[in-house]
Amino acid sequence: MNIETKTGDRGPRTTRTRNMALSAVRGLALTFITLPGAVLCFCLTLVSLALVPIGIGIVTTPYVLTGVRMFADWRRVLAAEWGGVRIQRAYRPLPENANPWGRTFGMLGDPATWRDLLWLPVDMTAGFVTALLAFVLTLYPLEGFAIAAGLWRVWSDGYWYGFVHVTDQTSGLYAAALGAVLLAAAHWLAPLLLNAHFRLTGAVLGSNQVELAERVRVLTETRRDAVDTSAAELRRIERDLHDGAQARLVAMGMDLGTIEALLEKDPAKARELLAQARRSSADALTELRELVRGIHPPVLAERGLGDAVRALALRLPVTVETDVDLPGRAEAPVESAAYFAVSEILTNAVKHSGGDRIWIDVHHAEGRLRVSVTDNGKGGAVIGAGSGLAGVERRLGTFDGVLAVSSPGGGPTMVTVEIPCALS
Repeated sequence: MNIETKTGDRGPRTTRTRNMALSAVRGLALTFITLPGAVLCFCLTLVSLALVPIGIGIVTTPYVLTGVRMFADWRRVLAAEWGGVRIQRAYRPLPENANPWGRTFGMLGDPATWRDLLWLPVDMTAGFVTALLAFVLTLYPLEGFAIAAGLWRVWSDGYWYGFVHVTDQTSGLYAAALGAVLLAAAHWLAPLLLNAHFRLTGAVLGSNQVELAERVRVLTETRRDAVDTSAAELRRIERDLHDGAQARLVAMGMDLGTIEALLEKDPAKARELLAQARRSSADALTELRELVRGIHPPVLAERGLGDAVRALALRLPVTVETDVDLPGRAEAPVESAAYFAVSEILTNAVKHSGGDRIWIDVHHAEGRLRVSVTDNGKGGAVIGAGSGLAGVERRLGTFDGVLAVSSPGGGPTMVTVEIPCALS
């Protein structure tokens, strides 16, 4: 009974110690991320904007701002994974086939761009300090213990640890006591400082009333895009039916009429035309099946997103590994959107990445369907105007979904799709 009581008492302390150590490590990592990353992005942006009047900035600014957005997206991911702070992403979609002038001023006209630029100096100052303190506050007590253990003898005139001047072993014990107090405080303060770092990031990058209005506008635009896409898809289906299956069926009807006329006069010719009509009917059936598969694949309707993604992977000419963990099924429109998004991403990977291996991960957590597609290709993929990824991003916006791309030069490329949904 006593052993159980001690174990129960030790559990919270062990958890707090682990949280403190984890916060210190993450604080150190963020220290090396925030200052150089934010300073580089901020300086490049200032230089690029300064070059706009002479024309050079018109070309460079979209690439620089895309890099800033990638840096901000990375910090959004860290905020969610390390701090549990979700920061919404609400960039305006750029028009299709926009020229450099349109892309530059389209991005500069986006309020989310200016929130990114406002966040950079905040991140390189207050963000850097909070991350550094989360690390230092954990490390500094250890210095007190080292001083108390005799390290103070290295300095001939003593050593100041905090407000304690260590000149002998007695004052060294005072330093150890101060270190113990600071270590106890670090158990609580280090995780709080790390959380403050992420909440500061969220306060600048995240939503407020203006952001809410902007998100409503973005959702309105994405829904309008969805309506336009649906209309274009209906026109494509009508064209495919008219030029494909319908033409074959009309020709088959004419062949059958000719066969009726030749049955008595020329049975051999009639049998030849009958065989041709049979082939035409098979071709028409194949085209109809392909058309139906392009609208809503039967495997998606019958077996769900996981098996539909596996079926997609089997048709690719490269090695594909799939990891699916879905305890249920999402609503049909969500599954369809995720399926066609994955299909477009896989098509881009096969055509443009130059890689020979693809990894697909599909799972559901925290009320979100998350699909990641990673390839070992050459990298360099961006969500640019007119690209397939831009179209995927617009379609996902209809469901309040997001698309994130990490594709450094030389690879690998990782494209992640997230859609808020519940599974049945």
